[in-house]
Order: sequence, then structure tokens, then C-alpha cells
Amino acid sequence: MPALVNYGGDDEIYSGGALYANSSDLGRLYSIGSRVDVYSPACKRARISAPFLFGSSGFEQNKRPSIEVLPDECLFEIFRRVPEGKERSSCACVSKKWLMLLSSIRRNEFCNSSAAAEEKETVAPVRNDVEMVSCEENREVESDGYLTRSLEGKKATDMRLAAIAVGTSSRGGLGKLLIRGSNSVRGVTNLGLSTIARGCPSLRALSLWNVPFVGDEGLFEIAKECHLLEKLDLTNCPSISNKGLIAVAENCLNLSSLNIESCSKIGNEGLQTIGKLCPKLQSISIKDCPLVGDHGVSSLLSSASSVLTRVKLQALNITDFSLAVIGHYGKAVTNLALSGLQHVSEKGFWVMGNAKGLQKLMSLTITSCRGITDVSLEAIAKGSVNLKQMCLRKCCFVSDNGLVAFAKAAGSLESLQLEECNRVSQSGIVGALSNCGAKLKALSLVKCMGIKDMAFRMSVSSPCSSLRYLSIRNCPGFGSASMAMIGKLCPQLQHVDLSGLCGITDAGLLPLLESCEAGLVKVNLSGCLSLTDEVVSALARLHGGTLELLNLDGCRKITDASLLAIAENCLFLSDLDVSKCAVTDSGITILSSAEQLNLQVLSLSGCSEVSNKILPCLKKMGRTLVGLNLQNCSSISSSTVELLVESLWRCDILS
Repeated sequence: MPALVNYGGDDEIYSGGALYANSSDLGRLYSIGSRVDVYSPACKRARISAPFLFGSSGFEQNKRPSIEVLPDECLFEIFRRVPEGKERSSCACVSKKWLMLLSSIRRNEFCNSSAAAEEKETVAPVRNDVEMVSCEENREVESDGYLTRSLEGKKATDMRLAAIAVGTSSRGGLGKLLIRGSNSVRGVTNLGLSTIARGCPSLRALSLWNVPFVGDEGLFEIAKECHLLEKLDLTNCPSISNKGLIAVAENCLNLSSLNIESCSKIGNEGLQTIGKLCPKLQSISIKDCPLVGDHGVSSLLSSASSVLTRVKLQALNITDFSLAVIGHYGKAVTNLALSGLQHVSEKGFWVMGNAKGLQKLMSLTITSCRGITDVSLEAIAKGSVNLKQMCLRKCCFVSDNGLVAFAKAAGSLESLQLEECNRVSQSGIVGALSNCGAKLKALSLVKCMGIKDMAFRMSVSSPCSSLRYLSIRNCPGFGSASMAMIGKLCPQLQHVDLSGLCGITDAGLLPLLESCEAGLVKVNLSGCLSLTDEVVSALARLHGGTLELLNLDGCRKITDASLLAIAENCLFLSDLDVSKCAVTDSGITILSSAEQLNLQVLSLSGCSEVSNKILPCLKKMGRTLVGLNLQNCSSISSSTVELLVESLWRCDILS
């Protein structure tokens, strides 16, 4: 691959003339080669072609090569006749001037005549035995079937973009470009984006993050040259306005995905044009754009109603009107995310649900919207008959009544996630599980502070037999009584995540373990400080035939007795985490002696009672281990770790 493809060095390519002007220039060229993949033909004796000047010290050569005397117009005509590939990339390596001239030539301006082809055949053959230095950072990769390049931070400069444009031309041009951040001194500007536009007309995906020096002019060039553009992502681009977005809409008719975030100059006019002129638009995401309002959102949604499937609106100055439009025109929408819509009231969400237009909606996420209440939540459930996934975050006005009504109305619901919904209590969770229908497979509760552990009598007339995945994380009020009730309601659980539930005790968890009829596969009990060996022994005895993952990180009361139960009962366990548990060398020895156990990942981080004596045991388990965590094991020396690294060569060891 030519040098420019894997350019990874500094941007200070020396300015000068011919490639082999003198030995010092040649040395400087090879200094570049230490950082980039440079193509170097066979070395020849330098030919002195520059004029000589007579002075008091004798003859001295004019340091400016004769080719540099030529005006840019002449160099342009020369370069457009240079064959693509190694020859063109080698020219670009000579100087910044040559690189920028080459990158300014559009692909259709290069000569491809038969005469040029014949001339290429008469050129001396190129040596292919030159060593190529691979650059690990910022290299191209194949993604989505086409060439991809990513530039981040200080590496994002106009010079690098020019190098990419020239270096990838022989490989069909760039297909996907991501620029994240910008060099504070020589950041990406319109000039750099223009070189990409001219050299990579096959560009299909462009992502610009935090590039304050790129404005409408750069986007004009992209729109003018890259008609195949399908995905555009603009994040924190303060210099791009409606004009640039309109240019894209007018020229890139294949645009299918548009993401705009924190672009202060983009507003309603640009979105209107996108909706009218982009017939293939399937995904739209708009976040924190102060000039975007009801007019732009409603126009976009109504114009693209037949093809738009994914809509994400966050922190916008829109009102109930926009949500009414979504409810009426969102006939093709399958995924909808609404976040931080402070000007949308209960009426807006209620109308969105009752408009009956979201018949194909399958996934809905609502975050920090004060308009979501018990009434509007029920209306959404009734208007979205195919809704399968529902996520509510920080919805402070949703209570038990609304949750139960939603569960009754959402007949197709398969996954329900509640995060920081603090008006939902234990009663609401139990009511939702009892009324959710026969399709709910996953329930996740995160930081729901309204749940308090209360023991109450309740006849379980309709258990939720379909639930397979239960995650209750960091809900401090969820205790043993609540867990016992969940165990009665959900007899077919297979995956259980109870991380961070400090109030759970053996008495509360044992009923759940005993009621799980299908056999638990993955269990996460990290941070459950009150659990003891009794729970682990019961878990291993009851579910050892199906258990594949067990996380006991931070369970300080777990000892070697638990490891003995695991070794005797668990047949398929592949991932075990006993970090910060009270296990010792004896427990690890027992694990290594279990012939049926084939652990692939073992974490002993923070186990201070584990020492160098377990070295033979770990070597024995190394026949199956691919991951071993020994961080903060104060009794294991560095020399022991080094021996393990040598012995377990295919195992990733953290120490």
C-alpha cells in the first residue's frame, strides 16, 4: 500500500523540490520513513540539474530545485498525468506543496487516456522488495464493506486528510471517515474536508465530532462531490448552519441516517429541506440544538413518514405539537427515544398514544420527561399494540397505578426497564408482574428508591412464567421480603442480576433459588454483603447442572466452603468471580482438583489470603483458562505472576 495510506508521522513534511536532490534530503526522506509506510525505488547517484552560481568561494549550487520554479498551474498539469498508486503517493511524500496540489485534483481530472496508459507501461518497473513499515495508529480498516479511516484529537489535521485522499484513491477511495476532536493549533478546516471531497467521491459515511473550524464551505464540497453519502453525523460543529445541511439534502439523495448534536446554527429550515429532498431517510437523531423547534421536527416527520423507522429527540425546544405529529405520522417508526423534552406536557404524550399512528413501534425509551404520567403512559400502551421494549428513566410522575395499567394494556411487551422511577414501589412491581401477560421475558430495576421491603400476604393467582431475565441493581430498599415475593411470581428465571443489594440475606434469596424450575444459567450477586456460604451451597446444589456464570465480587462472607460446593456440583461453570471474598489457598486447590470443572475466566482480585502456593493449581487450571485476574492479591509476588505468564501463554492475566 502506498505511503499515504498509513501515514502516521508528524505533519511537518519538509518543503523542498526533487525527491533526490542531495544526500541530506535523502536522509530527511528516510527519517520520515521511520514513521510512515514510504515507498522507495532503487537508489541512484544524484544528478546535478540545478544552475550553478559563481561566487568568491567558487561554484555553489542553487538550493532551490528547478522544478520548484514552475508555477502551480504547470505542476497541476504534471501531477494530473502521474499514474495512481505508488507513483502518485511517492510524489505526495516530497513536500507539503506537492501533497496539497495532488489532493486538490478531483478524480475525474486525472488523465486516463490511452496515451497515459502506454506511458505508464514504458516506465521502469518498480521494485517490490522495499520493506514497508506498518503504522498501528489511525490505519484504515474494512468496515461495512468499504475502507474506513478514523482521526482523533491532535492527529486530526488538514495534512492528514490530504494524505488520506491521495493514498486511498488507488483503492477505490474512502468509504467511511470519522473525525473526533481536532488539533488545537492546526485543526481540521474546510480545506481538509475539501480534499476528502475531491479525492473520495465514493464516501458513504461521514462523522464530524468537535471540529469548530469546519463550516458550511467544507460541507458544500462534500455535498458537491460525494453523491453516494448515506450517513452523516454532526456533533458539536458550531460553524455548520442550515446552508450546509441544505446542500447535503439537495445533492445527497441516498442519505439514510442523520445525527445532529449540539450544532447551534442548525435549525428548522435545514430539517425541512432534509425531509422534503431525502426520500431514503430512515434514521434521525437530534440533540441539544436550540434553533430546532416544532416547525422543523413536524415538517421532517410528516415528509418522511413512509420510510422513517428510527427517531431520537433529546433536549429540544419542542412542544405537544411535535409529539402529536409523531403519533399521527409515525406509521413506519419502530424505534423511538424521547429525552429531556421539558416543554412537552401530559397532553402531548396522551395525544401521541391516542393518535393510533405508532402501530409498528417496537422499542420506546423515555428519559427525564415530566409529561409522562400514569394517564399518558396508559395511552401510549393502548396506542402501540406491537410495543416489545419499554424503558423509563427518571420519570418522576409515574406511580404504581400507571405501571400496572401500562402492563395490562401492553400485550406484546417483552422487556421492561425502570431506572430512577422513585414513585414505583414494591406493590407496583408485583402488580406489573401479575398483569403483564404471557410475553414478558426481562425486567430491570435500577436505582428505584421508592421500593421498600415490606412483607405482605398476596395470593399468586397468575405468576409471570415467561420471565427469564431479572435485574435488580442498586435498589437499597429491595430486601428479603421483596425477593421472596419475586421468587413466587417468577418460577422460570434463568438470568439473575442482584448486584448492589446490600439488604438481601440468605433467608430472602433461598426461596427464589428453590422456586426457579428452569435452572439458573447466569447469577450476579456482586456487592450482596450479607450473603453467606449457605446461599452458594444451595445455588450449586440446585442449579449446578445449568450454571455457567457466577459473580460473588465483594461478598466478604463467602469462604472456601462455597468453592467446595462449586467444585462438587457445577458441571458447566465457565466464569467465576470471587474477588474480595474470604477464600484461601485451600479453596483454590479444591477448585483445581475438580475434574469436571472447565473454568475459562477466574477472578481472584483482592483476595489477600491467596498466596504463591496456588501456582501449581493455577497452572493445572490453565489448560482451560483464557482470563485470570490477580490484581491486588497482596500475597502473590511478581515473580509468581511472571511464571504464570510464561506457563499460561494463551491466558490473559491481570496483575
